[in-house]
Amino acid sequence: MKEIGRVITSKAAPASLAFIMVASVLSACSGGATPVSTTGTSATADSGTPTEISIFTEFSTPEPPAADNPVTKEFEKRTNTKLNITWASPNAWEEKQNVMLASGDMPDLMKIKDMKQTQAINMIKQGAFWDLTPYLKDYKNLSAYPKEIMDSVKVNGKQYILPSVRPLHGSSFFNIRQDWLDNVGLKMPHTMDEFYTALKAFVDKDPDKNGKADTYGYNGKNWEKVIDIFNKSNGKWKEAGGKLVDTDLEQGTRDGLIYLNKMYKDKILPEDFIAMKTTDFENMAKAGKVGVQMDTTEGVFRSTEGAQKLDPKADFVAMNYLESPAGKMVHTGSGFAGLYVIPKKVPEAKMKKILALMDYGASEEGFELACYGLKDIHFKVVDGFKTATEQAVKDSVSQSSFGKIFERFDPYLWAYRVGMPKATFERNKKIVDDRANYGVADVSIGLLSEVDLKMGPDYKKKMDDMKVKVIMGKEPIESWDAMVKTFKTDANYMKMIEEFNKAYQDRKNGK
Repeated sequence: MKEIGRVITSKAAPASLAFIMVASVLSACSGGATPVSTTGTSATADSGTPTEISIFTEFSTPEPPAADNPVTKEFEKRTNTKLNITWASPNAWEEKQNVMLASGDMPDLMKIKDMKQTQAINMIKQGAFWDLTPYLKDYKNLSAYPKEIMDSVKVNGKQYILPSVRPLHGSSFFNIRQDWLDNVGLKMPHTMDEFYTALKAFVDKDPDKNGKADTYGYNGKNWEKVIDIFNKSNGKWKEAGGKLVDTDLEQGTRDGLIYLNKMYKDKILPEDFIAMKTTDFENMAKAGKVGVQMDTTEGVFRSTEGAQKLDPKADFVAMNYLESPAGKMVHTGSGFAGLYVIPKKVPEAKMKKILALMDYGASEEGFELACYGLKDIHFKVVDGFKTATEQAVKDSVSQSSFGKIFERFDPYLWAYRVGMPKATFERNKKIVDDRANYGVADVSIGLLSEVDLKMGPDYKKKMDDMKVKVIMGKEPIESWDAMVKTFKTDANYMKMIEEFNKAYQDRKNGK
């Protein structure tokens, strides 16, 4: 993964990276851009009636931007558009997306969650969305997206999907309360045994020093990543001996389930963790009730800021890696956080206008507007470092709102967040760089299997249900063993593994 990271950096963001290396203080979101005049007009703007564009996306700010948001208005002004944005919360995004896909009542630009959305992939293969392959070359900034990322989201070798680009390193992993480690007298854990010792101490040793037994080690968000550590995989599939291996059938998954079951019995995990929603996990971290929160390197700063209202010393630090008997690893990002598609019902001329809008959003100027808003209104520059104003908070201007739509590739995007102290940003950049040494990629991104499209969701549900039962002690580990044995004798399941392997080999051979 280090090699891929170097290729992407050198091809996609030389100007941005060079500026960061010189200044060492700019936000990854701005990509090293100079502040934009609030009265500036983009070259993408044209005369005539504004093009009306409807957009469906998600947000992670406390509230979504209002319809009359000044950043929306500025984007409209600079691109001669009229934007009708439907914002979905993290808890409702996937459900609303599925309803739209099923009904066919889709906006002009729609964000789907990932490449595992079988309904969306099937619709792509059936011709429901524009093939953007012939058009993207005409858009300078979209064309600058890293080839490795663009290739990973192709369907049948074509670019129907515009990824919401993200860096490879600094993505979601375990973040731990450094101040709690200090309070219980422990160092940063590196092995899974050390990790468990720290989590148990966060339950038993009053890490917040309030004299109450009211804290948990880990809130359980993305608990599947614990199992990944034991497999040294990024999800269900990993490469071994030149072939794809289904880790659900491997010893590492069994070991991970036993580890999580012990966590549950020792009350490291909340009793109802499996029913908690994305916002519940974050609110728990903000309330100072948990020592480990899963999030991106910059995203966890929301939890730090919340926890600091109760304890000024609160500090979630991103972990560089964890080590199991399978080796050291950290999850490498997919290179995207959601995927945009344009329904074929959108006329060609309007489709091109949508690409022009997204191309402007991928420029340094447009991306800065998306993430920071308007200079002297939403952010101020002090000693070269951008700081959000109270108005930015009121207008929900950040990477977590407009930055979900308008994207520019930057290797340090996940190192910085508006309002973050310079010292934290510098620390995060070092963590991002170090993770390149241990990164493990999801080798299955972009691979398709006909059996998986038809039966994969049912297989996954059965497996996930049994995993949860084992973790919560409702079934013994032997029940998992029996299920694995059943799948190994399931002809369709075995065919699914064969199809994924064929797709994997075809990709390696350039097909």
